[in-house]
Amino acid sequence: MAECLSRGVDRGAEEVYNGSMFKFIHCADIHLGSAMSANLPPERREERRRELRATFSRLADAAEAAGCAAVLLCGDVFDSDAPFKKDKEYFYNVIKSHPAVDFLYLRGNHDCGESYCESLGNLKTFGPRWTYFDYGPVTIAGAEAGEANARSLPSSLALDGSRTNIVMLHGQIGGGIDLSAYRGRGIDYLALGHVHAHSRGRLDDRGMYAYSGCLEARGFDEPGSKGYILVEADRGLRVSFVPFASRAVLDIICDLSSCPDIFAALGAVRAVCPHSPKDMLRLTLTGRVSFDPSPLAADVKKELEGRYYALSVVDNVRPDIGAVSCGGDALRAAFARAVAEAEGYSEEDKQLILSLGLKALDGRAEEL
Repeated sequence: MAECLSRGVDRGAEEVYNGSMFKFIHCADIHLGSAMSANLPPERREERRRELRATFSRLADAAEAAGCAAVLLCGDVFDSDAPFKKDKEYFYNVIKSHPAVDFLYLRGNHDCGESYCESLGNLKTFGPRWTYFDYGPVTIAGAEAGEANARSLPSSLALDGSRTNIVMLHGQIGGGIDLSAYRGRGIDYLALGHVHAHSRGRLDDRGMYAYSGCLEARGFDEPGSKGYILVEADRGLRVSFVPFASRAVLDIICDLSSCPDIFAALGAVRAVCPHSPKDMLRLTLTGRVSFDPSPLAADVKKELEGRYYALSVVDNVRPDIGAVSCGGDALRAAFARAVAEAEGYSEEDKQLILSLGLKALDGRAEEL
């Protein structure tokens, strides 16, 4: 039986964990209700919003199955200060359906408004001052940082150095969070939200800090493994990152410098891009080539059509000045020579001019 007392909210004692270690899940930046309009095609947006909700439910299931005492939600559970009704109802229903797990919900910069709307026995919330929750030998402290309190919070943090101490915050290191101000204050694990990529590092000789990253990528700008951090603690502490997303964003760079023509370039793309229909692919094409690359991005998209849940092709290929073959097209050849012989332009400027000019001559003005 685990004693679970709060110096801010008194829950009393009840059974929340059975085992020799207390387990916690650290996650953040779920962004329920995200519009996703900047990253995904329209037909995928609502489906991904449903998947975000489903992933949070799976997370609660995983916490319960693992015997976790609590899930630490380090901000931006919702994407808005005024979340959609269906997202709020889903979130609170998930918490209600997992009464054996505490949910410690600290709001972030996106959901700092109307997110706290239900009072539940296993939902613990925070404010601008430190709130503390004790689980056996482990203390969890959290506060919602803003411009008004960010500088005063570190000095008001009161932790017992003989306990295992976890601190929850939402913010950017070097921005709203000054790591140096939290050193030497008895912190074993600083659980952070706001940055969407998982990372960790040393806080001081005693403790560490970590961003869990987001649970699911919302678009091509969030590549890499997404999931949560499992924290196991008693008089010591052990952490491990757990990949958990239903879909991944594959981030692949393909250098086409050695390809003599578009046919070879398409073959090179096929060779480096795995077939993964459930995932999203951000493919960046790079290199200097001796052929006209103006139709390349469209050809690559056609080549990879249907192989991914969503696809983004970033075209950074540039023609090699003086080496471009224009396939016998006199106008293109004359333009390429003129660019190569032009004075007063850097090589980088010439590559860009040639690339844009060849697209224009090919009638691809929409790509300029």
